[in-house]
Amino acid sequence: MKITLEELLAFTSVVDSGSITSAAEQLGQTTSGISRALSRLEKKLNTTLLRRTTRRLELTEEGQIFLAHAREIISSVENAEEQMALRRLIPAGRLRVNAAAPFMEHVIVPLVAGFRRHFPQIELELNTDNLVIDLLEKRTDIAIRIGALRDSTIHARLLGASRLRILASPDYIARFGAPCSVEELSQHSLLGFTQPESLNLWPLRNNQAERFAITPTLSASSGETLRQLALRGEGIVQLADFMTREDQRAGRLIPLLAEETLDVRQPINAVYYRNTQLAARITCFLDYVSAHIDVQTL
Repeated sequence: MKITLEELLAFTSVVDSGSITSAAEQLGQTTSGISRALSRLEKKLNTTLLRRTTRRLELTEEGQIFLAHAREIISSVENAEEQMALRRLIPAGRLRVNAAAPFMEHVIVPLVAGFRRHFPQIELELNTDNLVIDLLEKRTDIAIRIGALRDSTIHARLLGASRLRILASPDYIARFGAPCSVEELSQHSLLGFTQPESLNLWPLRNNQAERFAITPTLSASSGETLRQLALRGEGIVQLADFMTREDQRAGRLIPLLAEETLDVRQPINAVYYRNTQLAARITCFLDYVSAHIDVQTL
């Protein structure tokens, strides 16, 4: 039969990415090459693995069964390669890290140069996504998640916690003044998140409650977008210290309602799947980030 690793990679990549075109881009091949690899694989197995329609590719029942075996084979090959690297005490291979864009920009990116000097055999792939992702679906080794974890199928390593503060630019304060109480926030332009709604619950004491629900005047899906809007004087915002510490130090953003603001900190975890022994490339990244991350930025 002689099924090749190239054919297995083509098959799993098409399933993971959802199309032959996306798989070709992911593997650096042509769409015709991926299509031929799939045809050869189905011919060798004498079965149909994928149903091709005008809109999508869909796994057959046989394809679903074979997919699990294909993943095991690919994982075994990757583990074998990694074990050879471990014998030389040099962690190696591709490491896919996913994080929300603000955390990637303000925390991870500044650590990349040092990490690459220490581990030159590791190929970093950094991806950003503001939504909680499926690690298997996105082919991600490590995802940085901010806030409480709800997925019990993953393992997590706490990297730190970042305090939330209410902030505005000097320009905004000069034009509209600073609120003297939580109640006065209703008279101001408030910058909030489109989703989830929990991010629009600010850590402010209000009538003995410990959270104040705002109605955003201007909404955005990204914390970095809200930061840029706040820097330009568009309103008052709630953001974490990891992305605003330098702005606060430089006076570009000023904390407001300090006495009313509770000391609420968002946990920051690195999450990953762990079936057996944790891959060396994952371990060294987690160890490096934990050792070098500046807790003052969190």
